[in-house]
Amino acid sequence: MRAIVIEEKGGPEVLVVREVPDPVPGPEEVLVDIATSAINRADLLQRRGMYPGPPGAHEIPGLEFAGRVAAVGERVTEHAVGDAVMGIVGGGGYAEQVTVHERQAMAVPSALGLDVAGAFCEVYITAWDALVRQGGLTTGRWALVHAGASGVGTASIQIAKAMGARIAVTASAGKHHVCEALGADAVIDYRSEDFAEAVRAATGGAGVDVVLDVIGGDYLPRNISCLRTNGRIIQVGVMSGADVPFNPAALMAKRAALIGTTLRARPIEEKIAVTRQFAAEMLPHVAAGAMTPVIDSRFALADAPAAHERMEANLNAGKIVLDVAPG
Repeated sequence: MRAIVIEEKGGPEVLVVREVPDPVPGPEEVLVDIATSAINRADLLQRRGMYPGPPGAHEIPGLEFAGRVAAVGERVTEHAVGDAVMGIVGGGGYAEQVTVHERQAMAVPSALGLDVAGAFCEVYITAWDALVRQGGLTTGRWALVHAGASGVGTASIQIAKAMGARIAVTASAGKHHVCEALGADAVIDYRSEDFAEAVRAATGGAGVDVVLDVIGGDYLPRNISCLRTNGRIIQVGVMSGADVPFNPAALMAKRAALIGTTLRARPIEEKIAVTRQFAAEMLPHVAAGAMTPVIDSRFALADAPAAHERMEANLNAGKIVLDVAPG
């Protein structure tokens, strides 16, 4: 099969198309002919040698997929050849085929379609796990999400609104319309506004219940100031760096929590549990047409370097899709 391989650490030019051996499904796995995948910032870090996959993960990048089942292992009971499925993987999404445990593969709702389903799972499961499962977001509560026009940001807005929660997001001024169109309750220009002051104004001084942060750096003290008592910060990324002076007394005063999390390196049992709970709670909203990925642009598999360049330049609003094969 054709796949994108990282030949060495470096810029987008190190992504090359190669013929690699076809994957073979294990007894509880399905083999999927991939129709679409998508670019995630973790892929950029992996390409630079800064985010290696977990033990046993493919060196082929790509954390999500959508396609049709091509073969099944002998103990598979939930999927059959020809089924449209989607899911997250530790790696291997930039390829024509991938294997995944049957319980990590979700049926693609007809309202979604394979042409966009490859850009769904990574950001929606990440956002839901951070905001709801770990952050405790429920109806009527407030969330603050940074990089609101990113894949995780646009997913977060849709998840919050589907649940009846309220959400403030930060984004550059040129991307505000994307967040506003999705229903964000407050959209803050991080370049010209103090987001902590803007959050206090939006919430009537009360603050937010949960912060989802992919930025890191000096955002941490300001994130704490945005919290209400017993609030939580879920740290999903550190795009601006990890080093920052931090006074834990600020957390103590609010009886707040700072939780670091990643999805990729979790044991398969936990990934299955998260996937199953997400499917039960969120896929009905997808089937009803209330949640769908915001697509920024599309690239052929062989054009993955150009797709990486677009994300690295922070030009995208929403997801960058890799079209691998017709769905």
